[in-house]
Amino acid sequence: MSATAANETVLLNRVPKVTFDFWIIKLLAVTMGETAADYLAVNLGLGLTATSLIMAAVLAVALVLQFRQRRYVPWSYWLAVVLISVVGTLVTDNLVDNLGVSLVTCTVVFTVALAATFALWYASERTLSIHKVFTTRREAFYWLAILFTFALGTAVGDLIAEKFGIGYYSTGILFGMIIASLAIGYWFLKLDPILGFWLAYIFTRPLGASIGDFLSQPGEYGGLGLGTTKTSIIFLLLIAITVVYMTLSHDGDEAVAAQPN
Repeated sequence: MSATAANETVLLNRVPKVTFDFWIIKLLAVTMGETAADYLAVNLGLGLTATSLIMAAVLAVALVLQFRQRRYVPWSYWLAVVLISVVGTLVTDNLVDNLGVSLVTCTVVFTVALAATFALWYASERTLSIHKVFTTRREAFYWLAILFTFALGTAVGDLIAEKFGIGYYSTGILFGMIIASLAIGYWFLKLDPILGFWLAYIFTRPLGASIGDFLSQPGEYGGLGLGTTKTSIIFLLLIAITVVYMTLSHDGDEAVAAQPN
């Protein structure tokens, strides 16, 4: 074996490749995150504080399981995404409903927090690439960024849909158009792929939340009235089916050749 081969190892990325399936299940996850948070806090009567504590504890367990993986494993990765979507929603809801922080302030604070996370990530690793998340430190930065994208997306979505009075349906269309413009920028205008990914990741959160609210909220609030229970079950089943498909097809597996330092 040559010295070069001996010093090089093949590491498996711990997050999936960004494929069409990735965006489908991500949208499903954030939609369920919105409705599941409402279901637990309101329909089950747990209240916002108790729901937040319970879901934070469950998320902590899920992240322990995820960090124990040394490669992308669909069930553990997407379980963490669904739970962090719920917790991210609850973080914003607690600030607004329990502490009286305005949605504008939440948007600014989470934007700064996300920017600071990216700055520290880049200063430490010299990359923000999601194709090279093969160390525990990089994965920690990754999940922290994901948490802030969900909290920020919740604040932005609620700000536009509720504070500005646009409504869930129009808000969903607005963010759908923004995501479409990012796709056009990536495919035709040479938009930086890392920047484009994270912007799309942020904006799929309010898009999913708008879809969830539109399906679950009653007609007098501009929704279809399916309720949080039915909506959550529907999206949970769709997520489970997609995860099973990814597991069987190995969709999202990605290896990275890297120095072991």
